[in-house]
Amino acid sequence: MSSKIIVFLVHTVKTFILIHIGLNLKRKKLKNLTEKQQIFLSVLFDEAQGNVARAKSLAGYAEGSSTTSLVNALKDEIQEATKNYLARVAPRAAFSMANALDDPTELGVRDKMSAAKDLLDRTGFIKTDKIEVAAPNGIFILPPKKDESDAS
Repeated sequence: MSSKIIVFLVHTVKTFILIHIGLNLKRKKLKNLTEKQQIFLSVLFDEAQGNVARAKSLAGYAEGSSTTSLVNALKDEIQEATKNYLARVAPRAAFSMANALDDPTELGVRDKMSAAKDLLDRTGFIKTDKIEVAAPNGIFILPPKKDESDAS
């Protein structure tokens, strides 16, 4: 197979990955990213399962390239992708909590419930606390004090 065909196939596969995995990153940010950075973000929460070094390798970065500088350059995009990932797995956490009601004797159910609660808290589904405020005596609202200049 000629090298031109191989290069074309690699480019096609990378484009396929970008289109089909998409992490709903903001379009304006995506335009400023290189192709390798886009692939890195796409595989970070998929094939690499959150492993930055593996995502860097899958995106085609050289083995000696700095992981720290890559992460620093993509910090905002990684945070956005993390929020999107947590939003995608939040329904699983909710189902885990509901399933614990059906079988509370299941091994490890406490750990699952704790992990599900933490995940749901981080995605904005926080338990509502109600506080009742009572005053033993009535509250009086007094009229504003008059200044000495107003009195004359």
